[in-house]
Amino acid sequence: MNENITRRNALLAQKVIKGLASRNMTGYYAGSREAALRLALALVGEGASVTMGGAMSAHEIGLVDALKAGNYHFIDRDAYEDKRAAMLAAYDADVFLSSANAITEDGQLVNIDGNANRVSAICQGPKKVVFIVGMNKVCPDLDSAMKRARNVAAPINAQRFGLDTPCCKTGSCMDCKSPDTICCQFLITRFSRHKDRIHVILVNDNLGF
Repeated sequence: MNENITRRNALLAQKVIKGLASRNMTGYYAGSREAALRLALALVGEGASVTMGGAMSAHEIGLVDALKAGNYHFIDRDAYEDKRAAMLAAYDADVFLSSANAITEDGQLVNIDGNANRVSAICQGPKKVVFIVGMNKVCPDLDSAMKRARNVAAPINAQRFGLDTPCCKTGSCMDCKSPDTICCQFLITRFSRHKDRIHVILVNDNLGF
């Protein structure tokens, strides 16, 4: 990554980390995907039960492959015939992995979900939630974070899943009520009541959507 972008990202990350701390959440900055992977595995801890939502960022840093190959109990919902059982298992896991559709400079996390398994696990259930978030998802404020989630993340994910929504055709949110919509629940995580539960790894890279 360009040296000037890296310098800017490192400075901006410290602002976000300070914002997260004010909200009873813990932030970290990883200068590379490799550093993010090492940090994520340390936060998970060997022997832990781990599951996740549809976090492309966790795949991109190699975290999912490392969990499958290592001494962890990885609950892979893709390996379950009963998808509901896999989703319910997430609530009793030691660690839930996620990314964010957007994060504000003052530490608020924004996520949009269709089935709610991801946002509900972020809210309650797993003992620890670890977010993998590329610096491309940092937004100045909550309004811009919501716009990013709706106009960047949601259309790309709808296209990725092959859904029939207006945003798949236009590339931006049409505030639809399509049967295929994935914009069913909007979660803003502005504070954590439980100290040491939510951990956010900011990565000096463009990750996810």
